[in-house]
Amino acid sequence: MQVYAELALLENFCMDFTLLSCVKAMTKNGCRYSRIAAASVLSACFAVVYPLFGIENAVLGTAVKLISGAALCAVGGKFSRLRGYLKFTALFLAVTFLAGGALVALFSLAGADYALGQGYMLSSLPIGIPLFVLLIIALAIKRAAAKFSSAHARSAVKCVIVVGDRSAECGAFFDSGNKVHYKGAPVSVAPRAVAEKLTDVGGIKSCVEIHTVSGRAKLPVFRADRVEIDDGIRKRSLGGVLIGVSPQAIDRLVLNPDLAEVN
Repeated sequence: MQVYAELALLENFCMDFTLLSCVKAMTKNGCRYSRIAAASVLSACFAVVYPLFGIENAVLGTAVKLISGAALCAVGGKFSRLRGYLKFTALFLAVTFLAGGALVALFSLAGADYALGQGYMLSSLPIGIPLFVLLIIALAIKRAAAKFSSAHARSAVKCVIVVGDRSAECGAFFDSGNKVHYKGAPVSVAPRAVAEKLTDVGGIKSCVEIHTVSGRAKLPVFRADRVEIDDGIRKRSLGGVLIGVSPQAIDRLVLNPDLAEVN
C-alpha cells in the first residue's frame, strides 16, 4: 500500500510538471521551473488523498478536479493580469484533456492494460515518469544549445533597418536576456530616435507588455521590411523583423537572440 502511494505521488508529480511546463512554453509564461515543481508537489499530494473523499457523484467529482486544476495553475504560473491567468488555465485544461485522450487512444491501440488508480503502464512504470524524464532531457539540451549559441555568436554587429523607402543605420548587439515576443514572434528593441526615422511612433497600435526594473511598460511594436545584419564576417538580410520602441534611453538596437539562429 505504501509503495502504491509513493508511486502514485511520483506519477502525479511527473504528469503535472510535464503539462505545466508545456503550457509555460506555449504561453511564454515567465514562471520559474522551481515554482512549477512546488505546484506539482501540492497537486500530487491532493491527487493521492482525493480518493479518500469518497466522491461518487460524477458532476461533483469533475467540478472538484476543475477547481484543483485552476488552483494548480494559480500556484504554478506567474500572472500580472486576470486575462493571462484565464488563458493559462484554459490551455492547461485543454492540454490535459487532449493528452489524456491521446494516451487512451495510443495505449488502447497498442493493447496495453489499464491499471485502476495507476493509469497506463510502461513496463513497471506509469507513463508520466518516462515523459517527465524526456522533458528534463529536452530542457537540458535546450539550455546547453542556448549557451553554445550565445558563446559562439558575435554580440556586437552593425544593422540597417528598412521600412518602405526609409532606412536607419545603427549599432546593435544580440542580448540573451531579451525574451520579448509578440504573438510568438521575437521582438528586437530599438532606440526611439532610430524608430522615429522609420515610422510614426505615436501612431503605432500594436503593443506588447514588458517588465523592467521600474515596473511594467508598454512597448510599441512595428514590422520592418528587412533588417541587414553585418557581424564583420558575413552579411545577412532578415525579412519581416518585429521592432519594439524602447521606453528607456538606449543607444543601440537590442537584437532578439532568436534571430541569431535564423539563416
